[in-house]
Amino acid sequence: MADRDRHEGQHPFVALAIVLIAAFMILLDISIVNVAIPSIQRDLHASYAQIQFVLAGYQLSYAVVLITGGRLGDIVGRKLMFLIGVIGFTLASLLCGLSQSGEQIVGFRVFQGLMAALMYPQIFSIIQVAIPPQRRATAFGLFGATIGLATITGPLAGGLLIKLNIAGLDWRPIFLINLPIGIGAVISALVYLPESKAPNAPKLDLVGVAIVSVGLFLVTFPLVEGRDAGWPWWTYAMLVAAGLVFAIFAVFERRRERQGKDPLVALSLFKNRPFMAGILLYLVFFSALPALFLSLTLWLQIGLGFDALKAGLTTIPFAVGSGIFSGVAARLITRAGRNVLSVGGVVLVVGVLATIFTAHQAGPGLNGPELIPALFVCGAGVGLVIAPSVNFILAAVDTQDAGSASGLVTTVQQTGGAIGIAIIGVIFFGLIGSNADQVTRAQAPTMRQHLVGGGFPGPIADKFISLYQVCFHDRSVAKDPTENPPSCQRVLALRATPRELGITIQQMAVVGPRLGQVARKVFTDSAVAARKQDFNDTIQGALIYNLVAFSLAFFLILLLPKQIRHQGGPPAGPSTGHQPE
Repeated sequence: MADRDRHEGQHPFVALAIVLIAAFMILLDISIVNVAIPSIQRDLHASYAQIQFVLAGYQLSYAVVLITGGRLGDIVGRKLMFLIGVIGFTLASLLCGLSQSGEQIVGFRVFQGLMAALMYPQIFSIIQVAIPPQRRATAFGLFGATIGLATITGPLAGGLLIKLNIAGLDWRPIFLINLPIGIGAVISALVYLPESKAPNAPKLDLVGVAIVSVGLFLVTFPLVEGRDAGWPWWTYAMLVAAGLVFAIFAVFERRRERQGKDPLVALSLFKNRPFMAGILLYLVFFSALPALFLSLTLWLQIGLGFDALKAGLTTIPFAVGSGIFSGVAARLITRAGRNVLSVGGVVLVVGVLATIFTAHQAGPGLNGPELIPALFVCGAGVGLVIAPSVNFILAAVDTQDAGSASGLVTTVQQTGGAIGIAIIGVIFFGLIGSNADQVTRAQAPTMRQHLVGGGFPGPIADKFISLYQVCFHDRSVAKDPTENPPSCQRVLALRATPRELGITIQQMAVVGPRLGQVARKVFTDSAVAARKQDFNDTIQGALIYNLVAFSLAFFLILLLPKQIRHQGGPPAGPSTGHQPE
């Protein structure tokens, strides 16, 4: 069936409504998961590496299958692939909601990303087929509105669902809410959605998909797992091997092109310098964007102790700023051209600097509203850059390469996000451990004052403070921050032996039950304050990565064409204009 085929007499916007429902489900799920990460980690006792993979695994699986998913729709039918994707995504959501361990939810999130990659490319194709040309601008406008609605709704819905703790399920409803949406989309698609295929669809390159999947795995796995494993030799070997695998991929794709077969990626695109600048822009930009939200989530919820709803409300200014200035960018690009993106890059850098400044000034006592100006400015910068950027990137591409280029742009976008999450994990969790000793050293005089004032002899107070510092360090570098290391269990239970304290049994007897309550309160209060200070110091250091990446993105913007050939094309992908995963 050719692209122009569709059911006679069917209202085109019925098909649009169906695919937008499915798109909303994907976009909502991404922004909800960001808010729920600390709750998932706490409930499943997941390691830091596993919660990174909850985000990065989804993005990687989505990235490597995206182009193939689009081609499968062209070959076997867009409606069929759309249905397979929606059914699979809904099933994956159920499995995520039923997960009992960190390993399980990581695996089910990878499955969810695969299904999203099968479903999402069909949305644009179905719009092209079902919607008359004169009404496609309206259709894509509604799609943009769907992105904005999911962006704003996600943090609020996620925070509210976790806050309500429906049936004692904690974070699980954030996935289970997809079930009625997915079932409704499937039933509607079966009845109303037209089927279509491309008359001259390119062939699949499954070997290329396999090679690039291995390469991406070799990059991200050691970055995520390296810290927990203590950076053994195999982490460096995998990173070196990744470069070799990508070289093999380039050779394979070039040979495939010479044989007249359809490659996964048209290597001729890499000779186009403006397009390559755009690809690098997306790789850098989207490596920083999800990293920003992961850092903010960990800081606000695990560090400062915000609940999910409060954390979601705190980040709403970002979504509002992004939504408003995405619309502003769309109106300005005709007259201002690339300058819109350049201004957006500057605004974003200013927003990150403002966030660092706010964290520094407010300190561990930050309550949320202080971040409104900084996060709104960050969102405004993102809106000015993302909304028009794909059109500028594709402006340098010939029409016959536009399809391959669009798929590559979105693939790089998702790949950059996964790599960024891996990198920020190395930085963020590394800083938590390295800052821990400095924080507890600063606490020591105050702790000693409280312990001595509560009846502890000075030497014994000093020894207990030393054990507390070991406990806090061990917990800061632990794989699972929800579990107390043995050093912490001894301190909180006041079970340190005289030998550990370096005192006599007679001196130990002084630390009796009557002083236990004083000691536990001092240690507990100090630990809470230290965690907040540690995370507050860490967020300021971690945001330097975002600052550098967004600054580099600004210079890459200057290499894009000054004007675009045309407008009104579809957005680049599911991370466009919303909180990334």
